[in-house]
Amino acid sequence: MLAGESIIPPPIFPAQAEQALGIFKQLRVVDLPGKPTFGECADQFVFDFVAAIFGGYDAETGKQMIREYGLLISKKNTKSTIAAGIMVTALILCWREEEEHLILAPTKEVADNSFKPAASMIRADDELMDLFHIQDHIRTITHRLNRNSLKVVAADTDTVSGKKSGKILVDELWLFGKRSNAVAMFMEALGGQVSRDEGWVIYLTTQSDEPPAGVFKEKLDYWREVRDGKIEDLKTLGILYEFPQVMVESKAYLDPRNFYITNPNLGRSVSAEWLADQLKKNQSKRDGAFQQFLAKHLNVEIGMNLRSDRWAGADFWEAQGRALTLESLLRRCDVAVIGIDGGGLDDLLGLSVIGRDRETRRWLLWAHAWAHEIVLQRRSEIASVLRDFESDGDLTIVAQPGQDVTEVADLICMVRNSGLLPEEKSIGVDPAGIGDIVDELTAPGRDFTMEQIIGVSQGWRLGGAIKTTERKIAGHELEHSGSRMMAWCVGNAKVEPKGNAILITKQVSGTAKIDPLMAAFNAVSLMLLNPESNAIDQGFVSL
Repeated sequence: MLAGESIIPPPIFPAQAEQALGIFKQLRVVDLPGKPTFGECADQFVFDFVAAIFGGYDAETGKQMIREYGLLISKKNTKSTIAAGIMVTALILCWREEEEHLILAPTKEVADNSFKPAASMIRADDELMDLFHIQDHIRTITHRLNRNSLKVVAADTDTVSGKKSGKILVDELWLFGKRSNAVAMFMEALGGQVSRDEGWVIYLTTQSDEPPAGVFKEKLDYWREVRDGKIEDLKTLGILYEFPQVMVESKAYLDPRNFYITNPNLGRSVSAEWLADQLKKNQSKRDGAFQQFLAKHLNVEIGMNLRSDRWAGADFWEAQGRALTLESLLRRCDVAVIGIDGGGLDDLLGLSVIGRDRETRRWLLWAHAWAHEIVLQRRSEIASVLRDFESDGDLTIVAQPGQDVTEVADLICMVRNSGLLPEEKSIGVDPAGIGDIVDELTAPGRDFTMEQIIGVSQGWRLGGAIKTTERKIAGHELEHSGSRMMAWCVGNAKVEPKGNAILITKQVSGTAKIDPLMAAFNAVSLMLLNPESNAIDQGFVSL
């Protein structure tokens, strides 16, 4: 790719590829001056991709050898137009009668972006107009003789239930990653392929404008592992136009000479001059616009949401991630304290453990969170993200109230049994709404004392812990487990100036969840007391 060579393998069956290319190259792109055909205006990577798709079909056995294709490509590289051309070609070549081809889009607007080019390709060719009937109001193109059809479905307004499509194209997969029902929707849409050996599915996408989540992250990670040889899957082909990791780390994507790497259509549908101008305009912005520009136009994955009102520690957070478990933390440290925050039915309950490494004296942070199932309903916009954290093992979704409190107490007892928990001021909590946790910890069999459970003052009084945490992170004196969940919480945290102090509160951060981070600040408040020295109590309130 760096050498400008194709990253798409040659077709398995060249004869089938040539037949499809012969049709595809004659289709016209009507929104370009002169209405050129694909053969006249498309770059070679487009032909290679089309050849790989249709050249995966074994005409003798009637089987498609590659069943799943993925294309990750930067914005404005004619993705939707290519999608339309591929599906029209598939419709023309289909040998089944009354077969439905499907383009599945996340929204009506995206659906229109795919249907309109397909319909225009038909209208621009008299022979195709005689052969096909276009119904704009239901976004359907139907073959007049064998009744084969191409239907474009918008997931936000239409239904995919009952579909029996053999060939399916999913546009803008990154948007489906934000939908909690995407997996079920795909299972329904792809169900018809069980009886169609010639079927395939193509996923087209740009990078997400937020940290990848849900089905998009799942697919992207899988394609990368297949590409890198970590997984052997001969039926999956992911074409990923993204910078090698070494170039991401060195920020080589900022050099306009490297724009071609994720923009194979550079000089045609993508202007290098425009990209360079936009890079300059957005580079100084601190509201997340620069990260979004890099994601959409250069396929640089967003790791954290870095806004202008972000917490200062966010800039250094990811660099301090390590392979750290609670068990390894307890083995390495000479003392450990605990912070707890949240716990409402539509909230997260966050637990953070901070220990002091007995050799380096660095602080080590490990965190976990719990969520009630009702959160997935009331906060459907983050449901897929929470499910990702559950898969990572950093979040537990509970069905019954009280299960989370019990599990929190179990972990706290584990820390106490290690001998690292101080006899006083060892568990820092937000004084509001933690009655159930106090009851559980002080119950017979748990036997924690009220001297161990400390209410940590919130608001501006937490400013010292917030600033200490950011200094520790920036100075490489605090390491954490590197979980996606905590990176997400850190990215959600918004700072509000308050006189000479700063505030990070759940009210300021809105619906975004930051409870495990707030739990970490509570634990930092206790570490500031230096548990070995029995420091004077400052900044705490009685429960």
